[in-house]
Amino acid sequence: MIKQLRKVGNSNALILDKPILELLGLEEEGQVQLTIQDGNLIVTPARPQLVRAEEMAEKLDYVMKKRADVLRRLAK
Repeated sequence: MIKQLRKVGNSNALILDKPILELLGLEEEGQVQLTIQDGNLIVTPARPQLVRAEEMAEKLDYVMKKRADVLRRLAK
């Protein structure tokens, strides 16, 4: 999944869709752990929860369908 950074004041923000937040067990103002490994940014919940694979696939499907047009444009 590709996401667009958004300008917020003097910073940039990564906006996460509600289904992704739910999968991670995060709510508004939730805390995340940021790690950089081999040039990749890894975002994990500060207090992770286990998620069933079926639930994750369902939520990702929802996001992909909802954002299909944007994802298509970004892929070009």
